[in-house]
Amino acid sequence: MNTPTSNVKNTDMPCQRLGEKGPTVSRHALGTMTFGAETDEGEAHNMLDLFVARGGTLIDTADVYSDGASEEMIGRWGVARGGMDDLIVATKCRFSATPGSRGGSRRAVLKRVDASLERLKLDAIDLFFIHGWDDETDVAETLGALGDLLRAGKIHHVGWSNVTGWQLERICRIAEANGLPVPCALQPQYSLLDRGIELEVLPCALENGIGLIPWSPLGGGWLTGKYAADERPTGATRLGDDPNRGVEAYETRNTERTHNILRATSAVAARHGRPMSHVALAWLASRPGVASILLGARHADQLADNLDAVGLALDQEDIEVLTQASCTPLPDYPYGFVRDWSGVVHWDRFDAP
Repeated sequence: MNTPTSNVKNTDMPCQRLGEKGPTVSRHALGTMTFGAETDEGEAHNMLDLFVARGGTLIDTADVYSDGASEEMIGRWGVARGGMDDLIVATKCRFSATPGSRGGSRRAVLKRVDASLERLKLDAIDLFFIHGWDDETDVAETLGALGDLLRAGKIHHVGWSNVTGWQLERICRIAEANGLPVPCALQPQYSLLDRGIELEVLPCALENGIGLIPWSPLGGGWLTGKYAADERPTGATRLGDDPNRGVEAYETRNTERTHNILRATSAVAARHGRPMSHVALAWLASRPGVASILLGARHADQLADNLDAVGLALDQEDIEVLTQASCTPLPDYPYGFVRDWSGVVHWDRFDAP
């Protein structure tokens, strides 16, 4: 494909503020977990060029993506284009295998930020995430390190990823009580196939003014319609490479509920003359608190197709069809118990039955 000039932007990409206090980011974000694994450096740079040319501003990576190679590729691309001051660059720490650099301790966080800055060739990280909860470290210690990094100008905003509702609430309460940085952003798994955050995590995020950047918005490829109920995936796809891949594993998700959702998504897609992936992304963009959606891809053509979803707005009927198809019943306790006593379903804004 012809590589677009990275400094020429299509401003049709919508942008909005990330939560109440975060930066303004593009509706779609570029997830770079494939860089250095399924995607070589040349194609990674093609994808970065394409993303920026299409109006994208938020580039997301992590220190553990290909053991730092993803950050290094982004850093070399940034140097070649003359800097990344016009973009929001996000990275994360928590799961490093380097001795003394794992977890959310002050020592680990400070070391990983410095290492990421070196790989990314940046003076500061725009949005720095803690990649998950650390049972072995008092969260006040983690927050204190993040506060020092903010004051030192090494990071500009703080986020968290992969936490439960009570963990997110604890982070916010300790931060507020001690003048430490409250997260402006949260990165959870969220899609038509996995709406678990709607019980506790999403309400907590909304209550605290935190914006969402969902990962796996297409359920590891399930919501593109590429996987069948009676045929285990093979070939150069996410599950073809590894059918047992984490929460997206073929046997885990090959259920009647999944295929009901896929049928509903396919029907809405047919009405619009769009791919199923566009419909899944448009539904997610309509959810409360969602500011930007992480798009992961192996190559630029795949990224280009997903970026085309930005122009699709579903009407209320479409949204209700998809929402009902993807609903799961609330657990009887405490949710059903509270509903039965109060007569009010407190989760109706998230479409729980």
